[in-house]
Amino acid sequence: MSKLRLGPITEDKPVKLTLELSGALMRDLGDYAAVHAKLTELATPLSPDKLIPPMIERFIAGDREFSKLRRRV
Repeated sequence: MSKLRLGPITEDKPVKLTLELSGALMRDLGDYAAVHAKLTELATPLSPDKLIPPMIERFIAGDREFSKLRRRV
């Protein structure tokens, strides 16, 4: 079985953010949450508000061009 890019999720102090997502993206997040829960042996899938922040963190951490440009600022 292949590994997801998103591993176990740790708790951190939250900051409120309001955003709108398309219905298709919400369905994809629900599917992703179900697969993530199965692979990480969670009893229930995480809700999108718990899933989205680590996904964004992973995206930013993996963006080499951003990291390179960030060091120049």
